Amino acid sequence: QGHLVESGGGLVQAGGSLRLTCAASGSIFSNTMGWFRHAPGKQRELVASITSGGNTNYADSVKGRFTISRDNGKKTVYLQMNSLKPEDTAVYYCNAVGPTGSGYYYWGQGTQVTVSS
Repeated sequence: QGHLVESGGGLVQAGGSLRLTCAASGSIFSNTMGWFRHAPGKQRELVASITSGGNTNYADSVKGRFTISRDNGKKTVYLQMNSLKPEDTAVYYCNAVGPTGSGYYYWGQGTQVTVSS
């Protein structure tokens, strides 16, 4: 049994920045970790992923603005978000990424990111 705890969200104006942190516990923390977001009225979306070796991938909507990183020793994943837009508003979750690009473990509580115009 493991847990994922997200933190670092908040309310910022468009153009601002936030840094999200995901702390993993138990047996969670494997090959590929990712950040997902769930906006009102939309499906949960994978926005960024990173392999254990540090290879990254981003959704087109966040490419060039978001940076995912990880500290394997601390079992922690980060998401640096710059040049935030109102459409980035969502609850952000971290998880291991399964073979189809979906979350592999149970979801944590997430952290709310709200971007005002």
